[in-house]
Amino acid sequence: MTRPPLRPRSLLVHGGSERSRFGETSEALFLTQGFVYPDAEAAERRFAGEDPGFIYSRFSNPTVAMFEERMALLEGAETARATASGMAAVTAAMLCQLSAGDHVVAARALFGSCRYVVEDLLPRFGVPSTLVDGRDLDAWRAAMRPQTRVLFLESPTNPTLEVCDIAAIADIAHEHGAVLVVDNVFATALHQKPLALGADVVVYSATKHIDGQGRCLGGVVLSSEKWVADHLHTFLRQTGPSISPFNAWVLLKSLETFALRVETQAASAAHLADVLAGHPKVKTLLYPGRPEHPQAQIIARQMASGGTLVAFETEGGKEGAFRLCKALELILISNNLGDAKSLITHPATTTHQRLSKEDLVELGISDALLRLSVGLEDVADLEADLLAALEAV
Repeated sequence: MTRPPLRPRSLLVHGGSERSRFGETSEALFLTQGFVYPDAEAAERRFAGEDPGFIYSRFSNPTVAMFEERMALLEGAETARATASGMAAVTAAMLCQLSAGDHVVAARALFGSCRYVVEDLLPRFGVPSTLVDGRDLDAWRAAMRPQTRVLFLESPTNPTLEVCDIAAIADIAHEHGAVLVVDNVFATALHQKPLALGADVVVYSATKHIDGQGRCLGGVVLSSEKWVADHLHTFLRQTGPSISPFNAWVLLKSLETFALRVETQAASAAHLADVLAGHPKVKTLLYPGRPEHPQAQIIARQMASGGTLVAFETEGGKEGAFRLCKALELILISNNLGDAKSLITHPATTTHQRLSKEDLVELGISDALLRLSVGLEDVADLEADLLAALEAV
């Protein structure tokens, strides 16, 4: 009997596994810098690319390779490359394909460090950038130049949870011979497939949902074999933003529970969004899973869930937001997200604090805005914690 292809939850447990001669159940952790060869001829073939074995852990490593293969299977990508952090993945995905004189168009609603790469770092090396309202397709079109090589966005955005039409923006990129890079951290590979929507490259901070337990840093870049071979492979090999085998092993083991964690977190986030939406001390509620979201029609086409994050504005501005945070007992104050523990942060003074007041206003990041990353606690306990804290606002 012919069996169907493995589904995501099975791939997350078994995908990419390679056992050593010892036949271990858990994937092996290869804590080694280098590798030995049976003879000089074998080393020559390895360095010439005629032998697919390993050379040096800065280039590749058996544990890292298993993590990369499992991520590629989950994403539906031809291949993946792991990096030391999410920002290493973003920076490598941009720099590896850009040269002085090229031009980048990016959605203005980006994580603060991503804004730095696009606005400050790239122009220092002769790559100017244009920021646009990611929701406005005409703005993307108007920003394109003959020199435009890369379009970059995150969707949903951090922290206001705006959603970009990935398929339409991919069409704009391809009409001009450009590459679309999508940061898919908030949606996760379970709930959104940018490559299937037309994106060329997907990046993740594996520190977030992929680890999901606050233990280590990591990043991933996923694309076609050709794009990686033409742009990313040599860049990573020569510049060295490599992930440690230990971190790759932690992330590999984390993927086994990835679906269970993310589905539970998303269900809890949807429930808490409903609770907050009707509260008199909540001025604004932002959650991609609710019908009043401004991009609800796009969300219905490209996302399978509203995700694990909720953003909301309290009464009382910054003082009210800070009062709420201080009154929480179960939910922790932290700028991380996608963790087993529920975490809340005040973006205007943390993740986006380097932006000007004008930029914050343009992005809708008010002094009253809080970003809640929903964890794995009992949702009734989270609801009780939030409702009690709102009394302090």
